[in-house]
Amino acid sequence: MLIIFDWDGTLCDSTGRIVAAMREAAGQLSAPIPEVNAVREVIGLGLPEAMEELFPMLDLPERDAMRARYSACYVEIDREPAELFPGAMEVMDTLRDQGHQLAVATGKGRRGLNRVLEGHGLLNYFDATRCADETSSKPNPHMLFELLEELGSAADESLMIGDSEFDLMMANAAAIAGVGVSYGVHSAERLQQHEPVAVIDDLGELLHLAVPIT
Repeated sequence: MLIIFDWDGTLCDSTGRIVAAMREAAGQLSAPIPEVNAVREVIGLGLPEAMEELFPMLDLPERDAMRARYSACYVEIDREPAELFPGAMEVMDTLRDQGHQLAVATGKGRRGLNRVLEGHGLLNYFDATRCADETSSKPNPHMLFELLEELGSAADESLMIGDSEFDLMMANAAAIAGVGVSYGVHSAERLQQHEPVAVIDDLGELLHLAVPIT
């Protein structure tokens, strides 16, 4: 089975840093500083789409400048990469030992994902990864289709795990079963609206799902 993970808020406890970097970038460029919850709402989208949601009052060049400033602020805050959630590494190692393929589908850009994977010693750990600056942003299913094609996997033999409704909407659009995690950016109630096979409170619960991991 192919098991596809979102990164921020699912495997990596980085939500607070994303919020802080976005608000810092806005302050540095004298733009309206978005509320914490507003930033959390867009985590999972590609950066251009997130900027459009957060800063509709800015024109395209101004949003491009905000993207660059956000990226610089995030790297400064994330000099030591944010920690993986407790037990995440053990869960992934167990799944690999069981013979499953592992992949990442993330709203991060390629440079950002590679930097954090390298920081955790995981640069060559996953069978495949896909980033929002390489394809369409979530909830468009293109990144999942690309992962299925690259790894020779079928949708009905795959699973998408994520903390946002964008992850589950993307999974539904690709006819892939979804699992929500309740400890990320969107509530369990909100995730349940997209009919995942489960919403779990701890990643370790993934190992005990009767369906669809077999």
